[in-house]
Amino acid sequence: MKLGQVHRDALHDVLRWRRDVRHFLPDPIPADTLDRLRAAMDMAPSVGNARPWRVVQVATPALRADIIANFEAANARAAAIYSDAVRAKYNALKLAGLREAPMHLAIFTDHSPEEGHGLGRQSMPEMLDYSTVTAIHTLWLAARAENLGVGWVSILDPDGICEILDTPADWTLTGYLCIGFAAGDDDTPLLHRAGWQENTATAWIKA
Repeated sequence: MKLGQVHRDALHDVLRWRRDVRHFLPDPIPADTLDRLRAAMDMAPSVGNARPWRVVQVATPALRADIIANFEAANARAAAIYSDAVRAKYNALKLAGLREAPMHLAIFTDHSPEEGHGLGRQSMPEMLDYSTVTAIHTLWLAARAENLGVGWVSILDPDGICEILDTPADWTLTGYLCIGFAAGDDDTPLLHRAGWQENTATAWIKA
C-alpha cells in the first residue's frame, strides 16, 4: 500500500492533538472501541517479535485505591525535592487522572518471554523495555484517533505497583495509563499552559 498526503496529514493531526490527559469524563469506553485498541497494540513492533508487554486492566476499586495511595506517597516525595516557590507551582499541577479515568491499564515488560527466542536483545536486553514503550505509544495514538485521551502516570513506586497487582517476579512496570474521554481538548500541552516548561527542539546531530 502506497501512502499519500491524506495519510500524512491525518497522522500529523493525531500527533499534534496527542496530549497527556489528566482531566477525564466518567463515560465508559465502548467494548468495540476497546477491541480496536487491543488490535492496534497487537500491531506494535517489538525486538525479535518478542511481544514482551503484559497488560493488566485494573478495575477493582480496592486495587485502584491502593494505586492512588501509591501515587500520593510518591508525589509527596517528588514535591519535597523542590524549593518552596517551585514546590508551590508543582503542587498546583494536576499530575494524574487516577480518580476520574474510567479505565486504568498497568503495562509491564516480561523480561523472560519465550517469544522471539532472544533475537536482537543479547547485547541490548533493554530492547524488551523499549518494545513495550513502543506498544504503549501505538496504543496512545490509536486511542487519540478514537477521540480518547491517555494519561501516563509516572509518579509511582513501581515495585509497590507490582506488589499491589501481585505480578510475576520477572515483570517490571513500564507504564501506568489512565484512559477515557477527555473533559476538554487542547493542542497545547498542559505543562505549557501551566507555565512549567515549553518544548525544546529535538537535538538532531549529523556525525
